[in-house]
Amino acid sequence: MSYNQKKKLMPKSALLVKKYQRPIRAAFLSLVAALCLLFILRGPANSGDSNIAATGTGKRIMPHADIVQKVHYPKDDGKKENAAFVTLARNKDLWDLVPSIRHIEDRFNRKYHYDWVFLNDEPFDEEFKRVTSALVSGTTKYGLIPEEHWSIPEWINKEKFDQAREKMRSENVIYGDAISYRHMCRYESGFFWRHKLLDDYEWYWRVEPEIQIFCDIDYDVFKFMRENGKKYGFILSLSEYQNTIPTLWDKTKTFMEKYPKHIHKNNLMDFISDDGGRNYNMCHFWSNFEVGSLDFWRSEAYRDYFEYLDKSGGFFYERWGDAPVHSIAAALFLDKDELHFFDGIGYYHPAFTSCPVEESIRVQNKCACDVEKDQTWYTYYFCTRKYFKAKNLSLPPGVEPSP
Repeated sequence: MSYNQKKKLMPKSALLVKKYQRPIRAAFLSLVAALCLLFILRGPANSGDSNIAATGTGKRIMPHADIVQKVHYPKDDGKKENAAFVTLARNKDLWDLVPSIRHIEDRFNRKYHYDWVFLNDEPFDEEFKRVTSALVSGTTKYGLIPEEHWSIPEWINKEKFDQAREKMRSENVIYGDAISYRHMCRYESGFFWRHKLLDDYEWYWRVEPEIQIFCDIDYDVFKFMRENGKKYGFILSLSEYQNTIPTLWDKTKTFMEKYPKHIHKNNLMDFISDDGGRNYNMCHFWSNFEVGSLDFWRSEAYRDYFEYLDKSGGFFYERWGDAPVHSIAAALFLDKDELHFFDGIGYYHPAFTSCPVEESIRVQNKCACDVEKDQTWYTYYFCTRKYFKAKNLSLPPGVEPSP
């Protein structure tokens, strides 16, 4: 049969297909290519997935903890917050502090150039100032702590204080007989935020020697705090040594009775007490990493609390740390939604480690940590699980429920 005869027998639709075969094939291939490109650009997890957030550098996967805490990442608008890093250090701490500064700068501050305030009970020497100012991308400021903020107050009985120190030394209480450590804890509790160098700031990020940041931080942490209505942020939470704070909770309960107006109705009492406030469970936020509102510490509620504790003498007769003091105050005086657990950052301070448990976060944020060493979700000694339970939050995928 000839070609023309076959053509006459073919239906009209087939003739049209044959006539436009090449254009149809080209259009089909173009459509496939476009769909493939869209898939590559967006990624398989982006189709309606709630763990994708926009930041100043594009869309990012959010850690589970940020999703359940219902936060968003700020977009970079080129404007800095009134914020600074704050470090309490001595001249001899310089070479333990240098790597800490590099971690903060490399992982975060090289993008944002926030100021850094260094505080010391003695004048900083020229080497300290020269080295640290060369490392920090923002402005560095160096402050001397007033003597009255770093000395034994007049209401402390020296003989009673010496006896307390000797007793704690004999019982092998960590830093039990140390005077300088007590000055540090008292200063971090009640005075660092009063230093004149911090008067112009609203936010701070505390940094100590020997810390490490394991992951890239691709958003402005201070802007994050402000936009999400947060006033206190932490990474690790653990249990305090009971023999360092035997009467702290008794004093706190008396304070609550005296100042009921300061206790927030939507507080986080269930994080620090397992029985409705009768006893303190020793849980606290590890304050060597904290990002917070300076205005919270300047508030009437916190000032009243610190002054009450200070006059009781517990910073000296016992060995109250700034971490439980800060934590109890934040848990009682703030709305529990004003506190935030930071995940996706990765952190180390001797001798504890936080490493994001979600592999997608570790890969995205270029985390340089071994997840097998993460202690965040331990069921003993560490308290992050209590925080999630107190706020009725689900645990991240891969974290086993508490037994």
